[in-house]
Amino acid sequence: MARILVQATLPHSRPKTHEFERVNGRFTLYMNAPPSIGLPYGSYPRLALAWLSTEAVRTRNREIELGPTFSSFMYKLGLTPVTGKRGTTSRLRNQLHRLFSTTIRCSYSDEAEGHAAGIGYTIAHSHQLWWSPRDPEQQPLWNSVVVLSSEFYDELVAHAVPIDLRALKALKGSPLALDIYSWLTYRMSYLRKPCLIPWKALQTQFGADYGRLRDFKRRFLNHLADVLHVYPAARLSDQATGLFLRPSPTHLPRAAGRARRLT
Repeated sequence: MARILVQATLPHSRPKTHEFERVNGRFTLYMNAPPSIGLPYGSYPRLALAWLSTEAVRTRNREIELGPTFSSFMYKLGLTPVTGKRGTTSRLRNQLHRLFSTTIRCSYSDEAEGHAAGIGYTIAHSHQLWWSPRDPEQQPLWNSVVVLSSEFYDELVAHAVPIDLRALKALKGSPLALDIYSWLTYRMSYLRKPCLIPWKALQTQFGADYGRLRDFKRRFLNHLADVLHVYPAARLSDQATGLFLRPSPTHLPRAAGRARRLT
């Protein structure tokens, strides 16, 4: 995954506006989408981003072919094609269009040191989706292709966070669980001494829209339990003031050296 989308994440549920902001300490992720299209949200764009990012890093190519048929692409994400207005095919195609149409702005600000930086980009420079949600097995005349933007591709290749796609497929029922897994395996890749992360900071990063802090904490811990089923080596404990992390093996030991901490 791209580090910036682990540090601050996409919306979990459908936003009421076409603008969205997520804050993690000095880092801010701002998203803007055409009002007629809307912002991406939920598990589907996260799964698609993980697969696209993995392919881009593996092939060292901005242009990525998604597969000969819609169903073949969905199976790569661990999804089962179901047609119909509310089926998985329509929902995934809608979320892909939202994802590739959204503009992202990342900023970093340290008022104490007087330093500020930022960058803006889209995930995709261009995308061609020729699939029909009504017939996911049909092979169209042209291949469906995504060309990542040069800015996103450069950020991804320089600061890729290693994750296990099998873990994401197991957790695909919850966008919060997907975010916790990606964040936790990233943090453990560079954690060298125990640290306590306050619940309020976690709420700001993962779910400011969950309302009361105690409601967020309850949901976070429920999904954390699911994450620990696929990542049992993570050493942590729930405390009244926050989540206490201890140095642990990262979920992908061989790739840990490729992850770098956001400075």
